[in-house]
Amino acid sequence: MTIKRLTLHTFLTLDGVMQGPGGRDEDTTGGFTAGGWQVPYNDDYNDDVFGEIVTTWFEQTTALLLGRITFEMFRSYWPEVSDDDPVAREINHGPKYVVAHAGYEPDWENTNLIPGPDALDAISDLRQHGESELQVHGSWQLAKALHQAGMVDEYRLFVFPVTVGAGKRLFDDNGPPRGFTVHETRTTSTGATYLVVTATPFQHGTYVVEDGREVPVLE
Repeated sequence: MTIKRLTLHTFLTLDGVMQGPGGRDEDTTGGFTAGGWQVPYNDDYNDDVFGEIVTTWFEQTTALLLGRITFEMFRSYWPEVSDDDPVAREINHGPKYVVAHAGYEPDWENTNLIPGPDALDAISDLRQHGESELQVHGSWQLAKALHQAGMVDEYRLFVFPVTVGAGKRLFDDNGPPRGFTVHETRTTSTGATYLVVTATPFQHGTYVVEDGREVPVLE
């Protein structure tokens, strides 16, 4: 299978953390104790906007691309959810790729291994041609590597009105400066903001005064 678009989907706090949104013990790496921060703003998928958007993500996917930790979280959780749920149905039975060390055995229906350390090259080869969409969900280390390499065609981000301090960030201090074009924004009833953006070259600018008025000037 060949993939044309690579899209990245993640939940973020206001201070940019993507670690452990779904449970207190979901990811405690680095002593992280604020896990489960997204759940109070979810309302069990009963929020019309939130549920609609997340369901639409999985209606568009042709294959999922996951890091090992997120893959194992998905594998332990989603098979317990009925196939009546369209998200569970796609995750459980749709094509999946997992980035992990050589020799790792995914042991889940319709899953292919992409071994490191040449994972980015393999992913690049995978998406050279065709019209399909490869979706990354969570997968902090993989998502950050793809972002830094400029390989993400579209970012689909849910930003929740909560801060947690230290934690894993997609946009961290080592990331490249980039601008973004906003293609869609929506707000849920619980105050989460949904953003669909694509990366653009970073631009500098300054303000000057002309005829007594402040004017922005791009450099």
